[in-house]
Amino acid sequence: MSLEKIPVTIVTGFLGAGKTSLVRHLMENPGGRRLAVLVNEFGDVGIDGDILKGCADPSCPEDAIVELTNGCLCCTVADEFVPTIQALLARPQPPEHILIETSGLALPKPLLKAFEWPDLRTRITVDGVIAVADAEAVADGRFAPDLAAVAAQRAGDETIDHDTPLGEVFEDQVACADIVILNKIDLVDGQALAAARDTVQAEMPRKIPVIETQEGRVDPRVVLGLGAAAEDDLAARPSHHEEHGEHDHDDFETIVVTLPDHAAIPEVVAKVEAIARDHGVLRAKGYVAVRGKPMRLLVQGVGTRVRAQFDRPWAADEPRVSRLVVIGQKGFDHAAVTTALQREPA
Repeated sequence: MSLEKIPVTIVTGFLGAGKTSLVRHLMENPGGRRLAVLVNEFGDVGIDGDILKGCADPSCPEDAIVELTNGCLCCTVADEFVPTIQALLARPQPPEHILIETSGLALPKPLLKAFEWPDLRTRITVDGVIAVADAEAVADGRFAPDLAAVAAQRAGDETIDHDTPLGEVFEDQVACADIVILNKIDLVDGQALAAARDTVQAEMPRKIPVIETQEGRVDPRVVLGLGAAAEDDLAARPSHHEEHGEHDHDDFETIVVTLPDHAAIPEVVAKVEAIARDHGVLRAKGYVAVRGKPMRLLVQGVGTRVRAQFDRPWAADEPRVSRLVVIGQKGFDHAAVTTALQREPA
């Protein structure tokens, strides 16, 4: 058995920032490494894992792509994370590098602490934490609330005594990172890109690189092989979790909605845009069966920005079921969102 620790790269980032695109790019450009991938979905439908399995090849076969859907990794360390890592390491040809794509709602620092477990510490190390940020969303200020606006809210509502949950998640992910990927730069102009970069840098507790990308395309040599040993560097990675003394996902809710077959892609896109606009849905993702089409439609919604594309044919033994995972802040109207998505076209 080799005494050299197997490096692990943690890919974190907010909902829809482009984590799966980055992991897929690294899978397609392994640089001679034998990879394994852990995907932590929030909810019980594994969309991102299914996307990545479509990229399986000899360097990262399908059975080395593992979906964990029973809760965030930082909350299921003993039950899922440790046994999964142990199973990967016990393979006849264990991975030479492990990629972990966290849920968009996960705080990365509690996950880093999992690497202190005796069964893991001597065998794996956190090579680096990569935070992926959506340039357009950051430029809009959605994840770094304006201090004056927060002060005005506090003055008008005595119950508001801390930053919004979305802001805290974003700040924790940046603060824990070794590199920030500022993704989707093709969707912003120069002024907005500069604003996004300034916002990201304002959340950094220490100087780290910020790399601008489209579709998560970055030279793997830049993000793999960092040797950060992040599990030994926790003090330099502050977290709201430590400040508040708790960690849960009660600020977010997830539902899975089964849709009817749709006659046209624009109808699907319009519905997803509408639930974001009318009900504050943060994220929607899933597969849709389009009437008369042999291919399944992959739908990815981040707020009111929606992408839809055919990814592969439906398998002969695969039910043509249209389902979307919908994530919103606590209290969003589940019934109204479900009704809006299931409404038959006129």
